[in-house]
Amino acid sequence: MAAKSSNNRANNNKINVRIAVSAAKKYLQSLQSILEYKIQDLRLEEVEFSEDRKYWLITLGFIANTTGEEESFFLKKEREYKVFKVNAETGKVESMKIREL
Repeated sequence: MAAKSSNNRANNNKINVRIAVSAAKKYLQSLQSILEYKIQDLRLEEVEFSEDRKYWLITLGFIANTTGEEESFFLKKEREYKVFKVNAETGKVESMKIREL
């Protein structure tokens, strides 16, 4: 008799999209102390399962404010986008890249 799959994994032993998104968010937030800017308004923008079914590609968008910028109402705040490559078997973030529009 086959064991039941957990809620965190699909039938083929891959992590589900919720776990992949959570891993990407935690990874970005773990870098907060070494970044030169403060992450604000973090949002999930895109989710894609790679063609080879080995990775989740998670795009997160946010506003990056450097010290003092958050107090200025006149500065135009542009969103930045990062793509995270999350291993679909382990749930580990393997890369983070800039997403160009």
